[in-house]
Amino acid sequence: MARCLQLARNGRFGAAPNPMVGAVIVHEGRIIGEGYHRQCGGPHAEVNAVRSVKDERLLRGATMYVSLEPCAHYGKTPPCADMIVEKGIPRVVIGCRDSFDQVDGKGIQKLREAGVEVTVGVLEKECLELNRAFFTYHGKRRPYITLKWAQSTDGYIDLVRNGAENEDKGEAVRFSTDETAIRVHRLRALSDAILVGRRTAMLDNPSLTTRMWPGTSPLRLVIDRNGGLDKGLKLFDGTTKTAVFTEQFRDFGASDNIEQVKLDFSCDILPQMMAYLHEHKVQRLLVEGGSVLLQSFIDRGLWDEAYVEEAPFSLAGGVKAPCMDEVYKMDEIECFGHRIKHFLHEKHIF
Repeated sequence: MARCLQLARNGRFGAAPNPMVGAVIVHEGRIIGEGYHRQCGGPHAEVNAVRSVKDERLLRGATMYVSLEPCAHYGKTPPCADMIVEKGIPRVVIGCRDSFDQVDGKGIQKLREAGVEVTVGVLEKECLELNRAFFTYHGKRRPYITLKWAQSTDGYIDLVRNGAENEDKGEAVRFSTDETAIRVHRLRALSDAILVGRRTAMLDNPSLTTRMWPGTSPLRLVIDRNGGLDKGLKLFDGTTKTAVFTEQFRDFGASDNIEQVKLDFSCDILPQMMAYLHEHKVQRLLVEGGSVLLQSFIDRGLWDEAYVEEAPFSLAGGVKAPCMDEVYKMDEIECFGHRIKHFLHEKHIF
């Protein structure tokens, strides 16, 4: 099962929105086949593992290990449970059950009804953790939310002029080095969408792309209640799809890559945004906004992971960084003189 998990991670950049899955086939103590889910729409891990077996006659005396319950429904590919039964594999060991409503125990039931010996729950915690975004999206009907910001050693994320922390009088500060920026772009490549607020869009003028890491740039999201952001910002250059959360529509010309989403700002907009993202099948959301936006997610407990980059200098004033209380700190590393802190929300530890 540990090998299944190792294989599954190879699908990190291709399997989504499907889960990452690895499969290993063992015959008389020897691995005779391996596979993982490489690309959404392509063969599943179980199929790739069977295809890698040189002598299929061995399958009738083999055990298949798979990190996630085999599917039992027709999607873009036929059910893996049917294939396992057809190949005559007598025993299947499953890491964890798939809570997706079209599976949710049906694959296990189909195998057992066909006489296959099934064991469930081997390295279950690790298998659930591997696909935490997939399970969050389907179980909570919202994306798996990762917060990210950079700050000084004394806890500030940018400077302000005239003491106007929440006005448009800030001064952006570069915290990241080229090396730490690569880590950020990797996070973006692993995300389906990335969100910033009006202030961040205006002061930093970010592109929010994956220029420094291979992969598709995520859907760009920006909150602009009154539609006052400059049309010349990089967010509106049309090179990557962008959605603007607003209550005041404006003319962006003929660009097909800019969508305006009307929200009711007299109510809490976070549930409205989560509903939009779930409807648009966004499983992973990266929030790179300013302090107010990030704190709003933290205060509502609406986050799952957080990365905080601490630069080796102080600002002695400015906009205070967000504050987290109920967290479980996973790890902390040094990266080219910067400290990277990684947090996991305590309620989301399996």
